[in-house]
Amino acid sequence: IQKEIVGVIAVSDPVRTEAATVIAMLKSFGIHSIMVTGDNWGTAKAIASELGIKDVFAETQPAGKADKVKELQKAGMVVGMVGDGVNDSPALAAADVGLAIGAGTDIAIEAADIVLMRSNLEDVITAIHLSKKAFKRIKLNYIWALGYNVLAIPMAAGVFLPFSGFRLPPWVAGGAMAASSLSVVCSSLMLNHYKGPNMKFYPM
Repeated sequence: IQKEIVGVIAVSDPVRTEAATVIAMLKSFGIHSIMVTGDNWGTAKAIASELGIKDVFAETQPAGKADKVKELQKAGMVVGMVGDGVNDSPALAAADVGLAIGAGTDIAIEAADIVLMRSNLEDVITAIHLSKKAFKRIKLNYIWALGYNVLAIPMAAGVFLPFSGFRLPPWVAGGAMAASSLSVVCSSLMLNHYKGPNMKFYPM
């Protein structure tokens, strides 16, 4: 008014309500969070401070995001990238695991390894948690299968016959092999009862 500033109007995208909780849970998993954004430094630092992120790289071009991913990989880190825009697609493709928000652009979804169907960052935690559960189940299945094979096959072949006088009949060994496959299938089906971590009461 009369060449004097009497007010300022600022417009910004709101931070997702679940973002701070997700960052805190990633930290509890031992996962270090880094923000790489094309926004200016002022905006990036403000959001990072609000979410508890210490490492920030702002005003980064799409190719620069991918270069940052490769730089971390060269340092021996396993890198997961979460993004939803066209500018994120090079980094999503370069990362060891790319996670795209389901409501993001088609090119970002195409470049990612995992697509989070809901527009909710909590699904990042669910994806990591479920992956760990699945990997543990795979190792358990190996133990079941190895146990059957290590014990049943030598017994059916008569390896222990000179020492114990006992030999497992071939039809019993065959049944044990079938039981091995059945136990692995049943063990895998237990993942149908998977329940994600409860983040409602997680301390931020």
